[in-house]
Amino acid sequence: MNQFPLFLSLLSVFAVGVQAEEQKKNEIPKAAADGWISLFNGKDLAGWQGIEGYWSVVEGAIQCSETKEKSRQTNLILLSSKEYPEKFANFELRYRWKWITAEGNSGVQVRGRIDNLEALHVGGYQADIDAGNQYTGIFYDEGGVVGGRGIMSNVGEKTLWDADNKRTNTPLEKNAAEIKKIIKPIGEWNEGVVVADGNRIVYSINGHVTTDMTDASPKGKKDGVIGLQLHAGATMTLQFKDIKIKLLPAPK
Repeated sequence: MNQFPLFLSLLSVFAVGVQAEEQKKNEIPKAAADGWISLFNGKDLAGWQGIEGYWSVVEGAIQCSETKEKSRQTNLILLSSKEYPEKFANFELRYRWKWITAEGNSGVQVRGRIDNLEALHVGGYQADIDAGNQYTGIFYDEGGVVGGRGIMSNVGEKTLWDADNKRTNTPLEKNAAEIKKIIKPIGEWNEGVVVADGNRIVYSINGHVTTDMTDASPKGKKDGVIGLQLHAGATMTLQFKDIKIKLLPAPK
């Protein structure tokens, strides 16, 4: 009796089962009754993808850590946003972060694009964070993915990029100096909130809007990947926790 066809059939069933299991891992977690979806379970990196050796879970928080000699420009990528980027268009994203070291640079990528798969690098809109708070609170075009526009919106400013890709800035109620005073120091937790709704993206820290950007430029992105950044160039350690998202309906 030729058992080879049977072997192929069993192998095919096994492969389908493995594929289904992997697909399940990438599904968007179920929302709670209030609409919030927890993106981190506080125990392990289930649902996330990052380069081994740079990301871990320490005392209920995601920890990114590197030495200057072995530093990488890389991200911890939310797998459900990688699998279904179109579903991460309009949302309110909340998270907390804490610097352990006195130097380093990081940020949270939203509506991003994976522009280097080997490095797991996500480019595009970045809600910036750095240990010295030189850039914390801005929106930055990481990797030039949204038109190579560098710092897209400064702390203390409301920025409009119009359909001709021209930029207009107006001041917010609080200026940059006032906003920086509300950012907690190294070793203490800060809360970040990013609301993406249509072509408007607003970044808040500890209950205060740091920058408010409307991107009507044709270079803008409407959906994409969410990722936590580990920036090259420094010996640094940073932690994230309480990461959750509420998906919003498309604006009318």
